[in-house]
Amino acid sequence: MALVDQWNGIESGLDPSWHDARLVLTVVDEARAERAAALLGPASPGRSGRTIRFFTARGGVGVGPEAVRRMLRRIDADGIEGTLELVSSDEAPPAPQLARPTLAAEWDAALAVLPGDWSDLLGELELTSTDYLPNAALLIGPLNPLSVEGKPGFRFRVASSFGYGAAPGMVRRCLARLDEAGIPGHVHVLRVLSDTHPVGTQGPVWYVGGKAV
Repeated sequence: MALVDQWNGIESGLDPSWHDARLVLTVVDEARAERAAALLGPASPGRSGRTIRFFTARGGVGVGPEAVRRMLRRIDADGIEGTLELVSSDEAPPAPQLARPTLAAEWDAALAVLPGDWSDLLGELELTSTDYLPNAALLIGPLNPLSVEGKPGFRFRVASSFGYGAAPGMVRRCLARLDEAGIPGHVHVLRVLSDTHPVGTQGPVWYVGGKAV
């Protein structure tokens, strides 16, 4: 069997996540081993008699699998016969998992950049899927959430010290409940007012999409 076909068979049997493979080529005619090693030159092979050892890797370290294929085709074209064997292979290390910020942490970060005299804000909780809507609505019930048209989420009002809206601490507790329940999403501050002093009302009124919130 041609060496390139042997390599194709070895490669197809490797784990899909393979990162590198160590190979040994045993040449039938020892007199042709030096020529075979020369044709494998880019792989920096090591030769001992009829045995040639070399290394291939995916991901930019060493020669890649396609380069090995090209080199073996040249050896086949040169009429050099041999047996190619897999010595060992390693899987690629798992990609690092980036920690997703919790909703409570996002809320803390959003409050941290607000002016010190903020008094009222309109917030939005955006979920990653409509599947979470029923449970999320229950867990953030104290915020009097309003459904958001066109996306999975809710809007809610917050008052820093008085007026209409949930207290900032209550918002954080509700978002922490979502974190504990494994409900993913993002929280945003849509609008904010500073130093409001409502007289005879519970606070300012925002109009979003023609509706008062």
